[in-house]
Amino acid sequence: MAFLILFELSSLTTFFCLVIYLSSNSGVCMLNFSAALSLMSVTAIDCWSAFAPFLANVICCPQLEATLAILIGQSSKETNVLALNGTLAKPCLSDIEQILVGQGANDSLAQICSVHGSNLTQASCPVKDVNEFETIVDTSKLLAACKEIDPVKECCAQICQGAILEAATRIALKSSELMSMDGLHILPRHSTRVNDCKSIVLRWLASKLDPSHAKKVLRGLSNCNVNKVCPLVFPDMRNVATGCGDGMSNQTTCCRAMESYVSHLQKQIFITNLQALDCATSLGTKLRKSGITKDVYSLCHISLKDFSLQVGNQEAGCLLPSMPSDATFDTSSGVSFLCDLNDNIPAPWPTTSKVPASSCNKTVKIPALPAVASAQSGFHTDNVRHFLLFASSMVLIMVV
Repeated sequence: MAFLILFELSSLTTFFCLVIYLSSNSGVCMLNFSAALSLMSVTAIDCWSAFAPFLANVICCPQLEATLAILIGQSSKETNVLALNGTLAKPCLSDIEQILVGQGANDSLAQICSVHGSNLTQASCPVKDVNEFETIVDTSKLLAACKEIDPVKECCAQICQGAILEAATRIALKSSELMSMDGLHILPRHSTRVNDCKSIVLRWLASKLDPSHAKKVLRGLSNCNVNKVCPLVFPDMRNVATGCGDGMSNQTTCCRAMESYVSHLQKQIFITNLQALDCATSLGTKLRKSGITKDVYSLCHISLKDFSLQVGNQEAGCLLPSMPSDATFDTSSGVSFLCDLNDNIPAPWPTTSKVPASSCNKTVKIPALPAVASAQSGFHTDNVRHFLLFASSMVLIMVV
């Protein structure tokens, strides 16, 4: 009941956060938690205990990663460094976890999101000092490109992402041995260092924006990576290949095999509509390679929703919007998040056995947000979109 009171009495959120912080603090972490109290509350709800494993890929882990970057970035205003040292990283991560768990988050977030103390350090990046960073990087150009991003266009236009890569490359090039002979290029074997330096760049950006604005930018950027890849694990498909392969004599047998196969996908995680498109393409490509030439998606009426986690006893899966979103909490309905229940798009059967090279060349048009996205509360026009409200018991039903 403690965490329910925390969210019911929203005016006391700051007080409860501070109490949790003081009681769980390791005594050595110097991160400025007070600069991101509201952000931490959002993260706790996004990673709510029962839902974190199912929302990990799209909502929980991107929000946790943004929170870590913002905490270090905001603290750099006082410390003048954009990374924690190895001694402080582990206890600070533990403190962050304790604060989030105290507000209702899952107690295995580090494992669910593959976060380690080293993720709070500079890793292999040679620069962590703010003054040194600002001497090397064209910070005006970086801030101009990233202070406002279009979450729809950025993933393909890569205006901010390009500026981040350039800044990360410059600070990685502090070690001259990384350079190739033709200028600002990193040798392939040193790409890990550039990726580590991207974290430093993101923290610097987070230090120049207020936490809520920084969260919007960082979630928008991470969402580009989220929507690039199908996160589902495809089990063995020999039964589908047998039932639907060339010479298929019984459509009913084929569709039963297909429906049985898809039912395993529906027990995994919630995915976005764009991820569902990637998953449909990936599975279709694998099925074609196994010898299936007929469009079994159309034959068996497979839609994009069939690739996402099923909600309770509903027949349709919940596709999350491709734009960044958060879960919400209130005492009357519990945890809720937005699902697009009317995005009834048939799963497209691939025309070749090759996976498309770029997600920016998709021919299927999917809205970034559910219909009537301008509705403020998310409860309007029930025949167009719904706010799905879940309880922990329903989550257990999903995975039985």
